[in-house]
Amino acid sequence: MKEPKIIKLKPPITAKDVISLKAGDHVLISGKIFAARDSAHRLFGNKPPFDPAGAILYYASPTPPRKGMVIGSIGPTTATRMDPFTPQLLKLGIKLTIGKGLRGKEVIDAMKKYKAAYLVVPGGAAALLSKHIRKSTVIAYPDLGPEALLELEVVDFPAIVAIDCKGENLFETGKKKYQQK
Repeated sequence: MKEPKIIKLKPPITAKDVISLKAGDHVLISGKIFAARDSAHRLFGNKPPFDPAGAILYYASPTPPRKGMVIGSIGPTTATRMDPFTPQLLKLGIKLTIGKGLRGKEVIDAMKKYKAAYLVVPGGAAALLSKHIRKSTVIAYPDLGPEALLELEVVDFPAIVAIDCKGENLFETGKKKYQQK
């Protein structure tokens, strides 16, 4: 079995970075990413309170940190909950989103149009993912508590390219491979 390609990424992400990603590639992200769920997305409107150009948006909200920790467990949220907001955010310049589960057709079409990709992380790895976060800062909507918009400083944050900017979809290709066996 062929080993997956591992790509190191550092935001801001460029169209060239996104074009180089293929469904199934593994990525390690170091730098600034943003975390928000649907409560914060509803408040973004047409101008999120961060620069979306080349940004990475992780669909997540953390648990409270334990003593001596930067952040608590921070697993992914089901991405389809953000689908109504995603095409506009991609148009504004977000290049990568991270979550779990499938994406709708409108989002995939927008990813192709705006040269963006969708990454996934496993839901059961929330505690492990928190170990890749060096700093967490609430930058908007503190009244939302754990669903506030966060800026995270990450080092080698692991993810898998689920849908690339050409629309190649790991969920679909994986299903087809399984059905052939």
